[in-house]
Amino acid sequence: MPMSSLSFNQAVIEEFRARGGRVGGPFEGGDLLLLTTVGERSGREHTVPLGFVRADGLLLVVASAAGAPEHPQWYRNLLARPLVRVELGTEVFDATAVPAEGDRRERLFEAVVRSAPGYGDYQRHTARLLPVVVLERPGTGAGAGTGAPAREVASLADKLLEVHDWLRAQLRQLRAETEAHLAGGVGHAPALGLQIRQHCLAFCQGLTVHHTGEDRGVFPALARSHPELRGVLERLAEEHRTVERLKDELVTLVSGLDSAEPGPFRAALARTADELEAHLAHEERELLPALAGIPFPPPGR
Repeated sequence: MPMSSLSFNQAVIEEFRARGGRVGGPFEGGDLLLLTTVGERSGREHTVPLGFVRADGLLLVVASAAGAPEHPQWYRNLLARPLVRVELGTEVFDATAVPAEGDRRERLFEAVVRSAPGYGDYQRHTARLLPVVVLERPGTGAGAGTGAPAREVASLADKLLEVHDWLRAQLRQLRAETEAHLAGGVGHAPALGLQIRQHCLAFCQGLTVHHTGEDRGVFPALARSHPELRGVLERLAEEHRTVERLKDELVTLVSGLDSAEPGPFRAALARTADELEAHLAHEERELLPALAGIPFPPPGR
């Protein structure tokens, strides 16, 4: 009985992990990574093996599906949830998946084809424009230089600050990109629409994961070990619901960027970003003293 595509992929994934990123068969000697996305509808993780190309200092994958008429599911997933996990050799890291647009996409696709000509054949066999996706690691890509230096994590307080550093960097990057888009003027704006959308969704996805972890894990544990903080924790949990509304407002605001009046848009974005920043600062003031005494990762992990 022929092996299904799911079974074939799973066999490749298991071999990749067992052999430190090396596989045999049709992929032997090729550049291969594992990409884990979150299902746009299911919310479950899905891992696929993909060929990759390095060009202009970027890590690129192409949603070719061997020239099929429709985008692969992993690409549809990352459009909904841009935060992905990448396994490259023995290294595992989180990344933001950003499809290139316009002239940048054309330039990067040419670089891909020079390195791996088969993608040119795939493009010739479909009317679908094959997406070229940049896998941006923290501190790289369009927002390089916007984040804080890597933080040494030895306690839960350090971990909270590491997450908040990332969230603040995403907000700064979003504001810088929208400003560049607006500064281009009508009809002259750089091709940043999809990039801005992906970074906005990545921020929102990261914030949701952070708050879910706090509400379901950190806050209940902290309430048991520090009962004097129960009132603070209840207020912060309530504040998370307010932040959820702000997050939705941010997505709505960014989705209307192309038709927005620059002045009101800048004011609305600044107001929303400032409120989100204020929440991060408030959480730090309330929690850091207690979290500083809790080792991270927990002992034995």
